[in-house]
Amino acid sequence: MSTLVLAQAAEAVDLNPGLAAIGYGASAIGAAIGVGLIWAAVINGAARQPEARGMLMTIGWTTFVLAELVMLIGLVVFFIASAG
Repeated sequence: MSTLVLAQAAEAVDLNPGLAAIGYGASAIGAAIGVGLIWAAVINGAARQPEARGMLMTIGWTTFVLAELVMLIGLVVFFIASAG
């Protein structure tokens, strides 16, 4: 009985599409700032120590993917909110 009530409560959640758009915009801006800082640090580090370029690029791409993942999660939430 309790799982049925929980399933019905989950369907009752209504996300405001306007707030979802603001959230997506904030996540996109945050990701853009993060990516800029990541690559600025990689370029700075490679300029200071060229032999560490390979390791810095690996770390740069890994953190780039993590920053973009935040933006993609915001995009998915936006589409879920606007579809409902």
